[in-house]
Amino acid sequence: MIEAALIDFSGTLFRLDYTEDSLTAMLGEHAAAMDTDRKVELLRKLTAPVGEPKELTESELDDWRRRDLDPAAHRRANVAILEWSGLTPDEAVHLYEGMLQDANWHPYPDTAEALALLHEHGIPVAVVSNIAWDIRSCFELAGVDRFIDAYVLSFEHGVEKPDEEIFRIATGKLGVAPENALMIGDSEAADGGARTLGARFAKVEPLPTAQRPDALLRIVREELGR
Repeated sequence: MIEAALIDFSGTLFRLDYTEDSLTAMLGEHAAAMDTDRKVELLRKLTAPVGEPKELTESELDDWRRRDLDPAAHRRANVAILEWSGLTPDEAVHLYEGMLQDANWHPYPDTAEALALLHEHGIPVAVVSNIAWDIRSCFELAGVDRFIDAYVLSFEHGVEKPDEEIFRIATGKLGVAPENALMIGDSEAADGGARTLGARFAKVEPLPTAQRPDALLRIVREELGR
């Protein structure tokens, strides 16, 4: 059985599930001329970027590459993308700041149960995330902070997944050897980097919360039953 669990935040434990109403409210007057697909695309740009945005300037691209290590760079890069997408500066800032609000991040249906099960079995948990802001209050709001033993956030340590150093920091905080830990995340490229230290890796799909009721819990049950 594993001795520790390292778990990703966005797309694994929580997800930014904007509803049509909340997106419309955050976009203000601009929302009236924007269809649902366009709103979803803006959300994707904020939460699930793919590659380097071609629309950014070289300076903005530099911010993009460092976004999870520097909160100021994260803000500049994301606001620039939203402005390029057609939002006014005020609307872009408004939508960006909405991404940072705890209430807009929803735990997956099985998050609390999976974390509680690990806790009951004496398995310490570290949240390991490439992120540019403090997410501890998000766990407090969801009532699951008591199950988390350590937070290893890229902007606080100056290193991001898949660099093996971030996983070394996490296992060190939990006091376990990497080969006795399991990393659970939604990205083979980022979270799978834990394998370089000998940890196991289990993947979940970053689906909307309503579409993924028990994937995390099934992984935890399987590991505890080994």
